[in-house]
Amino acid sequence: MNILAVESSCDETAVAIVRDGRTVLTDQIASQVELHRIYGGVVPEIASRKHIEAIYALADQALEKAELTRKDIDAVAVTYAPGLIGAVLVGVNFAKAAAMAIGKPLIPVHHIRGHIAANYIAYPELKPPFLCLVVSGGHTMLVDVQDYTKMEILGGTLDDAAGECFDKVARVLGMPYPGGAALDKAAASGDETKYVLPRSKPGANPYDMSFSGLKTASLNLIHHAEQVGEELDIPSLCAAFSSAVSDTLVPRAMMALEKTGYKKLAVAGGVAANSRIRRDITEAAAKLGAEVYMPPLSLCGDNAAMIGSQAYYEYLSGNTADMSLNAYATKSILGEAL
Repeated sequence: MNILAVESSCDETAVAIVRDGRTVLTDQIASQVELHRIYGGVVPEIASRKHIEAIYALADQALEKAELTRKDIDAVAVTYAPGLIGAVLVGVNFAKAAAMAIGKPLIPVHHIRGHIAANYIAYPELKPPFLCLVVSGGHTMLVDVQDYTKMEILGGTLDDAAGECFDKVARVLGMPYPGGAALDKAAASGDETKYVLPRSKPGANPYDMSFSGLKTASLNLIHHAEQVGEELDIPSLCAAFSSAVSDTLVPRAMMALEKTGYKKLAVAGGVAANSRIRRDITEAAAKLGAEVYMPPLSLCGDNAAMIGSQAYYEYLSGNTADMSLNAYATKSILGEAL
């Protein structure tokens, strides 16, 4: 089954063709990073306009690269939630038009389910059930993936997402957008013990997390240094910050592994590219005898291949949509309105 998949939830316009959920025939991405870099972050209105400009040509390019025609497409999939509403709408409207034009099913895919499915592409042998730690710019959660479309959220952030904090701290430090990658690179040469930063403590749900206190403490430290003329050791601050985020994520992931009894842990989302988190998770999981699945860096960020992968399993479960499909800025990974 050849699925034409569309992703436009933020600042990457992407169109992929995925066969049977596991084989990527092509994954075309039009990045807007350089455009938004001058603003220090994504400007929603600009992102939406650029999606409109790129998406039609990108779809034709995907067909050409895969050496397929429109008649070879069996279904059209699209990210319908969550994301920047204007950006998501561009993808949804294009997908609806494409599905109608070629007379094929339309498959709505939740963006975070797509991130989880990136592991199916990287690891063809991976099958549910397994635990997945989702860490992205807008989401941080522990998901019990019981089946391809049956999931349970064990816990998540009560406030800011880990990725949002990485980008915010990096921006205040004067690092270029996207800040997470620049902060990770700087941290490699730092001393994580030089600065003391807070870790959130488990609340009523031991799998829940909080990053707002860490973000505030980091920003206060930076601003205080500026005000008193103190020179910051930026690599060490980045190392300390990365360590604090990892110390929040990893122990909870290990607790969840023990709770579920799984021996498979997947990691998904843009922050899954962070070298400190990747290292700590691998070491901690090894102590529990669990196998870790982390997609390559190219599949950690937003892409359409992951949407096409999850779409295959959504289709098998009967999750298709008609032309009334709408876009949503926020929606639970379980499909519930927020």
